[in-house]
Amino acid sequence: MSEDDATATDHAKNPRPLRTDLRPIVEAVRDADAAAFVAVGDRFDDDLRYLSRFAGPDRPSALVVVPTGEATADTVGRAVLCAPALFGEQAEREFVASARASHESGSGGPTDDEVGFHDGVAREVRTERVGDHAGERAAAAAADPAGGASGDGERVLTPASIPHDAAVYLERAGFEPASTEAVATARARKTPAERDRIRRVQRATVAGIARAEAVLADCEAVDEGSEETAAGRADDDRRPPLRWDGEPLTTERLRREVNAALAARGVRDAGNTVIGAGPSAADLHYVGDDPVRPGETVLLDVSPRGPDGYYGDATRTFVVDGDGGWARRAYVAVEAAREAALDEVEPGVPAKTVHGEAAAELAAYGFDPNAGEGEAGFTHGTGHGVGVSLHE
Repeated sequence: MSEDDATATDHAKNPRPLRTDLRPIVEAVRDADAAAFVAVGDRFDDDLRYLSRFAGPDRPSALVVVPTGEATADTVGRAVLCAPALFGEQAEREFVASARASHESGSGGPTDDEVGFHDGVAREVRTERVGDHAGERAAAAAADPAGGASGDGERVLTPASIPHDAAVYLERAGFEPASTEAVATARARKTPAERDRIRRVQRATVAGIARAEAVLADCEAVDEGSEETAAGRADDDRRPPLRWDGEPLTTERLRREVNAALAARGVRDAGNTVIGAGPSAADLHYVGDDPVRPGETVLLDVSPRGPDGYYGDATRTFVVDGDGGWARRAYVAVEAAREAALDEVEPGVPAKTVHGEAAAELAAYGFDPNAGEGEAGFTHGTGHGVGVSLHE
């Protein structure tokens, strides 16, 4: 199946529903002998997005998870999402209703991982009044008599990144905030629905890179004797820029083509499409509009975000009309290192082992992992996790 066919299939069928099992959070609260778990953040807070599945505004929301007095087979706790004013219906839909919804797979029945989802955590939404602070509402929800918390010196677990003002509201209510790694631990292992989202956005990522490759393949190198184009520089001996569709090709033109391909596949570039050419290809965070010249490396780092908040990521390097040499050796070295690293990937294998294999293979090709500033070598990581954060 081609990438376009796979993308069309992605849009044609309903994705698996995203549901976050809140039982690990309840268990962390119990194990710490705490009163509740509290997270506060806006739409850019990845922990809160993961826990609530609420894609709210840039105004803060709060999630409070409280264990029940006595856990039963049906109920282990309750979760309250304090949503900003005017966003109650959306919060009900994304936080409460989606956790109850059944899902029919394309085969005509529910899949094994989706049958009877029930984490034993009752969910509700409380809408803030305009002007309320999410931290203040969170403190009130944690001290709600229904949760059994008094706020009299009791511990409340929070992510390490909780806003300072929210922590102050909790302290004023008599709680003692304490950070927990429970959310990070839960996010580390992806559910089938999460893996499905990552595969979808990664296919779009590959399609974006394929578009850049097609543009580069369609370019024409200007003859050395031709007049320098407006996008080039006449004060050095570098070759004139490539021409595409009758105009000089620049990194910004190429970036727009990639981003258009991403948008056509239903994902956002999220400001993460990095393209460098020539000297700027050495900058993994480059933002600019440089001419793309034949014989020089072109770096693409494409990291879009899908509609459910999950990222894809891929980096590729191209050379148009090159002479082989260093660029060809680097390509062969990276290809060999990638295969060596993938051979080590198994459940339970430390990431540093995978990285070590890649580094050893690159060193065998002359790319020293301990290279200094300005020296050719392996000066980057092997990879990283992706999820609701670009780097997990």
